[in-house]
Amino acid sequence: MKTKKQSSLSCILGYAGGHRTLTLLGCILSALSAVLGLIPFVCVWLAARNVLESWPGLDGASDLARWGWTAVWTAVGSILLYFAALMSTHIAAFRTARNIRRTAMDHVLKLPLGFFTGNQSGRLRKLIDDNAGLTEDLLAHKLPDLAGTVITPIAAIVMLFLFDWKMGLLCLLTMILALLSMCLMMGGKNAGFFHRYQKEIERMSGEAVEYVRGIPVVKMFQQTVYSFKAFYAAIKDYSNLASQYAMSCRIGQTCFLTFINGAFALLIPAALFLASKGEIRTVLVNFIFYALFAPACGQMINRIMYMSEAVMEADEAVSRLNEILNQKSLEESKAPKHPSGAAVSFDHVTFTYPGTDHPALDDVSFTIQPGQVTALVGPSGGGKTTAASLIPRFWDTDSGIVSVGGVNVRETDTKDLMKQVAFVFQDTRLFKESLLENIRAARPKASREEVLAAAHAARCDDILEKLPQGLDTVVGAKGIYLSGGEQQRIALARAILKNAPIVVLDEATAFADPENEHQIQKAFEVLTKNKTVLMIAHRLSTVQNADSIIVLKDGKIAEQGGHESLLAQHGVYAAMWEDYQHSARWKVGKEETV
Repeated sequence: MKTKKQSSLSCILGYAGGHRTLTLLGCILSALSAVLGLIPFVCVWLAARNVLESWPGLDGASDLARWGWTAVWTAVGSILLYFAALMSTHIAAFRTARNIRRTAMDHVLKLPLGFFTGNQSGRLRKLIDDNAGLTEDLLAHKLPDLAGTVITPIAAIVMLFLFDWKMGLLCLLTMILALLSMCLMMGGKNAGFFHRYQKEIERMSGEAVEYVRGIPVVKMFQQTVYSFKAFYAAIKDYSNLASQYAMSCRIGQTCFLTFINGAFALLIPAALFLASKGEIRTVLVNFIFYALFAPACGQMINRIMYMSEAVMEADEAVSRLNEILNQKSLEESKAPKHPSGAAVSFDHVTFTYPGTDHPALDDVSFTIQPGQVTALVGPSGGGKTTAASLIPRFWDTDSGIVSVGGVNVRETDTKDLMKQVAFVFQDTRLFKESLLENIRAARPKASREEVLAAAHAARCDDILEKLPQGLDTVVGAKGIYLSGGEQQRIALARAILKNAPIVVLDEATAFADPENEHQIQKAFEVLTKNKTVLMIAHRLSTVQNADSIIVLKDGKIAEQGGHESLLAQHGVYAAMWEDYQHSARWKVGKEETV
């Protein structure tokens, strides 16, 4: 049985909680304001009739002041009701947007850490913050306007036929034709324009970022924007989409504006015709009313058009938010077990990244005993980083078991698991805070002396000495920028301070110059002492003393053993070692001819 799809508005109001009633109150007040706003038009008609009936004198127009004040006070009442409506919906909208952001962030915190490796923080912020902002605008402004827009046509149609049905029918005809023109613009092939427009905006923004990052290369090789075909293609596609939509709307928009503003073209000849057939004063009074009321009807049609745009925005906002909320979160064990010891075990592990068909790891099994150093080597794309990321549970396996301390990581409390593992990756992330807080992130309650000791063990003394405020120096925006190797040493200090029994090192010296690499290697000695270590390295010289070397190729274990035993097998590792030795001996210079 098919379940009925929840509308975007219902989905958004689901986040309103107790403020849903406030939203409803705002809509009711807005509807009452809209109805009250029509009364001044009736007062104008009554005042005009009073004046014309007593013309040329005004002695008989005794009710003129009463109709005038009634028009003023009802207009003021309409404004006050609308103000109260917006106050109610704004309060509800702010709380609802807050709830959406909070719900999204709570869900994000439960997602596997691997999710963040494929999703940039800027994109996540845009998805959550911008789309929550769209819903805020919908609830605060568009929804109360919708209530007024729904009620006003009903009252307006009644009023159109209240005084002169012939003139009312002409005004109604212009309204119907304007609505048909609007449907012509927004229906058919243009119905999905807003979704395509958002897609093109996102694509162009992403390509723009990549282009800006590549500007040094463009300048170095004297190239132009056309060198970045993806960026250029994104601009052209966006331009073509916007142009096609604009051109497809030209007829509908022209007709729409003509009809909502063209009531006079029908009312004037109609009034002249009716005046020739009946009472001139009555026709003139009715003409004054419909001449004033017709533009108000046009404004009402404009609101309907803006509401349809708001609905499309709401649909898109909910769809984008669901991209995050539909991501599967990590399942926490209801009866978590505490790891005992520091052994790491892979038991027939298979894992495939979301959106791909080929497994990154295929039936991989190995064990790292407490205190051992195991190295993962192999060609790029062989599954080394994937294997390392499964230990701290960045992802959950498709099949097989990853165990830490004899306990399946799925059955371990996430906080306990994080206490067991310290990891240093090649992409170091430092917060826009002081070095003290960056290092202390591993153990927030650590004292300043403990942080200094960790920095010293990570060979960061020279970094602290050259900085203006030493350990209190802010890094990143509005602060000091460190080199890749220096950032790596700060990350190592963070890992040393954590003092976890299991250490995962993924190409930790990848961006280090020779001087920094030497310091990092010294820091490794402190970090890995008496620890269970899993290290990934392309520089095979750094792994030859490991207790065990595992060669991963195409997601499978190709070879396993010590350095000398693997060389003796003359297999994948031996070939890699030979290539590494050739690259180590390579020097810049003229090739010798024989």
